[in-house]
Amino acid sequence: MEYNSNRSLLNIKEYGRHVQNMVESLLKIESREKRQEQTELIIELMGQLNPSIKLADDYKQKLWDHLFIISDFKLDVDSPFPLPNKETIYKKPDPIPYPKQKLKYRHLGKNLEVLIQQTLAESNEEKKNNYAHIIAYCMKLVYSNYHKELVHDDTIRAELNNITGGALEFSNTPYIRHNRSVPERTDFRPNKWQNRGRSSNNNNDRFNKGRGDKRSNNFKSRYF
Repeated sequence: MEYNSNRSLLNIKEYGRHVQNMVESLLKIESREKRQEQTELIIELMGQLNPSIKLADDYKQKLWDHLFIISDFKLDVDSPFPLPNKETIYKKPDPIPYPKQKLKYRHLGKNLEVLIQQTLAESNEEKKNNYAHIIAYCMKLVYSNYHKELVHDDTIRAELNNITGGALEFSNTPYIRHNRSVPERTDFRPNKWQNRGRSSNNNNDRFNKGRGDKRSNNFKSRYF
């Protein structure tokens, strides 16, 4: 019995072991015409095994690229598309640098700070006022989520005035739906299911009342 640990690694696991075995058998075919014919049949089979790839516009090219990847770029056939480059496919992407920019107002977040900067650069006064109303709404929402309590509009207006130097003002009252914390339960009376269980226990106690003495007497008379 052959175990998977003794077999070669699957280059693309989605197609399975049988497709990789068929591709490896292509490498042993000496006739180029027969190899080309068998390759096109395997391409059709790969499309049936992976039907979701057909949703892409260039799915044919992806199938051919997958075929060359499965063969470890050793297959010598005529492809209707440019051959993929092994170094390009397996090249590691460049690391993304971690943002080290310091936020001036951390409690508001980066997105709101960018929105304020874009609003200050807006030349249209009507759009500028609309953006100011949106900024005030976001500030009030952030404050409510962070402090778990409502904030007065004068506090938001004073903070926005401090951030923008009086360049942005809002006239409306931003309304947000505040989720207040659920009060703690002080009433610990049992529910109906607990009452039902207690009533049944009481009935059993009534039914068995008076029988304990008889059972104890029979037990004593039998063994003592």
